[in-house]
Amino acid sequence: MGKFSHKFKVNKGEGGSFAFSGDGVAARIDFLSERLLRVAYLPDGERVLPTYSVCPDGVMPKEGRPRLSAAGFSGFAPKDEGDFCFKWGEYSLTLSEENLLLQIEKNSKVLLADRGPLAVNLGGEFGRGQKHYLKRERGERIYGLGDKSGDLDKSGRAFRMDCCDAMGYDAASSDPLYKHIPFYICENSAGCYGLFYDTHARCSFNFGEEISNYTGEYKYFSTDDGVLVYYILLGDIKEIVSDFSRLTGGVCFPPKRTLLYSGSTMAYTDAPNSDELLRGFADRCEELELSCGGFYLSSGYTSIGEKRYVFNWNYDKIPSPKGLAEYYHEKGIELIANIKPIFLTDHPLYRTIAESGWFLKYPDGTPALVPFWDGLGSFFDFTNPDAYAFWKKEVCEELLKKGIDYTWNDNNEYEVLDESVTAFGFGEPVAAFLMKPVFPLLMTMASREAQEEFSPNKRQFLSARSGPAGLSRVAATWSGDNRTEWKTLRYNHKMGLTMSLSGLFNFGHDIGGFAGGAPERELFLRWLQHGAFMPRFTIHSWNDDNTATTPWFYPDALEAVKRIFAFRRRLLPYLYDALYRAHKYSEPIIRPLIYDFPDAD
Repeated sequence: MGKFSHKFKVNKGEGGSFAFSGDGVAARIDFLSERLLRVAYLPDGERVLPTYSVCPDGVMPKEGRPRLSAAGFSGFAPKDEGDFCFKWGEYSLTLSEENLLLQIEKNSKVLLADRGPLAVNLGGEFGRGQKHYLKRERGERIYGLGDKSGDLDKSGRAFRMDCCDAMGYDAASSDPLYKHIPFYICENSAGCYGLFYDTHARCSFNFGEEISNYTGEYKYFSTDDGVLVYYILLGDIKEIVSDFSRLTGGVCFPPKRTLLYSGSTMAYTDAPNSDELLRGFADRCEELELSCGGFYLSSGYTSIGEKRYVFNWNYDKIPSPKGLAEYYHEKGIELIANIKPIFLTDHPLYRTIAESGWFLKYPDGTPALVPFWDGLGSFFDFTNPDAYAFWKKEVCEELLKKGIDYTWNDNNEYEVLDESVTAFGFGEPVAAFLMKPVFPLLMTMASREAQEEFSPNKRQFLSARSGPAGLSRVAATWSGDNRTEWKTLRYNHKMGLTMSLSGLFNFGHDIGGFAGGAPERELFLRWLQHGAFMPRFTIHSWNDDNTATTPWFYPDALEAVKRIFAFRRRLLPYLYDALYRAHKYSEPIIRPLIYDFPDAD
């Protein structure tokens, strides 16, 4: 083996799967369908962790799925032309014997090509982890990556995937944000393709922000993961978007009433008279005939002093949670309670959980500590089956039995920076930094299981802020803690379109803005008009002056607000049909023009 020179040979080919061996590295290509290929590079000695994203049958065990599993795929055998060349339909794929450089042509035009002389970190040439370098066509367009900031076309920019609690983010430029979806669509002169990198480790993308004198124009993917597994999706944009959604398990189908207006604010549950304010909100919605279907109960209901303690009810603020829930249910409003996966060190349950070994740990076995909401705390380890069961029990006992309808899985970005911290890993300990987006997914899966077991005949709804590709299998989502300014309204719209091309179909934005000052009158009305078209129609706020942004925030605008709400109600049959089609046919609800009119300028 020499640096930048690795000879490969074909080990075996069976059906649509082909294995290759080189110096200290194995590789394989699996033709999973005519439009879906999987490529894997497996250096000797590197652990291949399970995937929690790829889920073609829609069922993901909590232990994950073997990353190279063929289960759920139909398989496809291309014509083997020999000399590392394969053909099918309008496509051909060639590999170089040296360094296994991959190129796909469509109708004899180069669609996708690795950058030479070396595209993947085969022998440590690129340092730690893995990289994948591709040739970049000037003028190509890049779409996807989940909840990313900026314009719809991501070309010319660089992005990180490293889940972050980004309160008050700049919707035009902040990065990273909440989710981990290493998937993008490239549109160039030969056509379109999608690339999904199946890893939960920290990673980054560079779409031409970086240049080099020695290699021509390129783009690349970089990850802390020691192996490289990625999927190539072929077809037009519609096919790629739908195929990616199916690849990652599709979209869950919540009840129709979750499309109604839902209220939320930090102000009510932070106040000492929470119960009075919350009941007053329900009364006012009824009085104004606003058809409120849900209320997101912010975390202030768990407070002891100024801190928040998940699963702990503050009975001074809300003397009877069940009584409050019944009051809301009488008015047709369901309650979605905020829960967080971190326990402060003075939490009433902290010692019990620590002694049980249910936190992420330092090498010496003690709970790993991170700053969180005015104190230090420890993240709950959902890769421990006993911890997973404990979480379900708490959701049931402290929320569902007290009348809460659904869970709002929040602040679950697992910002653990210490690379020595480990998780139980279902019996195979693993570095937490390689699994960050898996923890919020497991949290949401556990919460969903608790809801399903408590109400087995009810279609469930959950909201989750963070997670990997595949989050849509179990929950709806939103664009996080946005900032109250006109720029956010403009760029949250683009962020929503980006999410729609990334398998996140059931989403919305905090109408009026969450962080910062209260919205001015016109900004509030314009945000409502925009929000009326989103699946999630929610006003949420944590205003600097402790006011609550509500539909009646500006009395002189109330008639305009009521007209917007009436318009939203007229849209419900169409939104519900679109939500069903998202579930059944993997079609996005909110679409950019390029989705339906790819050839239009």
